Amino acid sequence: MFASLSRLQRYYLYYTGTFLAFIGALAVLEQHGMPPRWIGYAFLFFTISMYALIGIVCRTSDVSEYYVAGRRVPAFFNGMATGADWMSAASFIGLAGTLYLSGFQGLAYVIGWTGGFVLVALLLAPYLRRFGQYTIPDFLGARYGGNAIRLVAVGAVILASFVYVVAQIYGVGVITSRFVSLQFEIGVFVGLAGILVCSFLGGMRAVTWTQVAQYLILIVAYITPVAILSYNQTGNPVPQLVYGRVLQQVSLLEDDLFQRPAELEVRQLFHERADLYAQKIMQLPQSLNFERENLAKQINQLKASDAQMKDIVALERQYRDLPRDPEQARARWEEAMFLAVERSKPPIHHAEAFPGETVEEQDIMRINFLALIFCLTIGTAALPHVLTRYYTTPTVRQARESVFWSLLFILLLYITAPAYAVFAKFEVLTHLAEIPIAKLPGWVAAWAKLGLVSIEDINADGILQLAELSLNPDVIVLATPEIAGMPYVVSGLVAAGGLAAALSTADGLLLTITTSLSHDVYYRIFRPEASTHFRLVISKSMLLVVAILAATVAAQKPGTILSMVSWAFSIAGSAFFPALVLGIFWEKATRAGALAGMVVGVLLSIYYIIRVEFDSIPLLGISGFNMEPWFHIQSTSSGLFGVVAGFCTIIVVSLMTKPDPRAASFLKTIRYRNGTES
Repeated sequence: MFASLSRLQRYYLYYTGTFLAFIGALAVLEQHGMPPRWIGYAFLFFTISMYALIGIVCRTSDVSEYYVAGRRVPAFFNGMATGADWMSAASFIGLAGTLYLSGFQGLAYVIGWTGGFVLVALLLAPYLRRFGQYTIPDFLGARYGGNAIRLVAVGAVILASFVYVVAQIYGVGVITSRFVSLQFEIGVFVGLAGILVCSFLGGMRAVTWTQVAQYLILIVAYITPVAILSYNQTGNPVPQLVYGRVLQQVSLLEDDLFQRPAELEVRQLFHERADLYAQKIMQLPQSLNFERENLAKQINQLKASDAQMKDIVALERQYRDLPRDPEQARARWEEAMFLAVERSKPPIHHAEAFPGETVEEQDIMRINFLALIFCLTIGTAALPHVLTRYYTTPTVRQARESVFWSLLFILLLYITAPAYAVFAKFEVLTHLAEIPIAKLPGWVAAWAKLGLVSIEDINADGILQLAELSLNPDVIVLATPEIAGMPYVVSGLVAAGGLAAALSTADGLLLTITTSLSHDVYYRIFRPEASTHFRLVISKSMLLVVAILAATVAAQKPGTILSMVSWAFSIAGSAFFPALVLGIFWEKATRAGALAGMVVGVLLSIYYIIRVEFDSIPLLGISGFNMEPWFHIQSTSSGLFGVVAGFCTIIVVSLMTKPDPRAASFLKTIRYRNGTES
């Protein structure tokens, strides 16, 4: 059987065996006293060294190899690379965390992301492969003609991919700062180095074979802890088969914990705090002056008494931290008020579909659930870094087959994520809730330092009620081995998997951005006579610049991983899906129509995100522009409006303009083979 394997399959079999042996060795060393930090460093350096080695071996100066891996990637391996390219930090770190916090509502991500690949297989992948160039702007430029649409497409590629890559680098920063104890900002740039060693020398060729290696690590890392949890809790190591039984126990625990008097008291205290902030906001600026005078009076009284210096220093710090002016006070107190309101609400039962106290609230949840599925499905089918992967197979048939393999490899993680969330919640409800705060495990303080876990004993009883615990969704997967008391080597393995997921996607995204800039803008528009060598120099230079910019933005912690990724999906879907689908299947779609549709779709999507999600842009000195969502739809589903507007605009403008006579022959070359539609 071993002899029947191809050389590539044997290489990756050796690689997998080496990685498993490495984990086993670390497990033995941990038993003999190896410190956790060293285990974290060992995983970091081993995995990045392996990726760097593949990057160096696959270095190339050939344009076809650099942009599309020479179009020689077999369907099986392209499916695995696409799986890694696709399963970003959002899938690995954020998905199970979102399912943990929102329960049934989080299934929208699983359904939407999976459904998107069906659209890719049916509507896009085979036609893009038959077209046979390098980028999505290439396709749009050839289909509709002219440089204007190519430039708009490049702008949309950069925007969607940049938002997406910031989320990946943010994930890398979280992992490195927690598991090797680096400062978050430094961890971001260490992760950046890991990304560059994979993609800088070998382009798509190196990224492809690195992504195959990364897929193997991330899938082992994702399944291992939940399989251990499943075995410990049910005696069955296949979590997908038994998590329904654990979900029933979770529901019983929720029924009990949510109605305990201490829980109700805590939620009431948060409710009163929200009311207090609301009053202070209404009474501005007098309330801010009162705060100042009151604190100053207390400080003077303490100084006049025999109070301890630490108490005086604490009050003086509070005085210094007061808002500078009424505007800042309003912003801070509104944020604190909304946070208190959230924590005062009754928790959502994990298995409850479309939770809400009224029929209207339930309808809002249902609308957002369906809108998010729509956006994620369309966005998946329009992500440039995923679509570009189908240029790398030798034939159209292998492009279709690689979609099948992609779905299979992605499914392994997606059917595990709901189980992950349920088992993690069971551990939290049984081992963390209602225990003395003084006896909380060490991981709580470690994650609290990163700002991803917070505890406030608002009723001062010294016991942790669930409403007093705040967990960021990005922490669930990474902290689950520690929550369940597993050996630290499992935590290190999960961190290595998260790192592989973030790096693999970041590599693909950075390459997509720089390829668009160097190939579509520099080569196609400004210098068609540029030499191959100089084009690659431009591409690699751009790679460095974009990577540093993305790391700089990620260091500002602009949002959770999943929210940033959802915005990227909406932008990509609004910009590309209508123009690509109508470009392939509607001969009357014109350049003017596509151009107008792309601009309208992407601008509407961005407008909605900014107006709903933010209230100010300090850099520009603009504030007070926040608006209520249309039809109660959250900003993560802004693509719903962008995609619909894009389709309508393309159709209307195309019908008003003259069709391109070359469209029919172009569509014939990509849609028909030997006179038969493929």
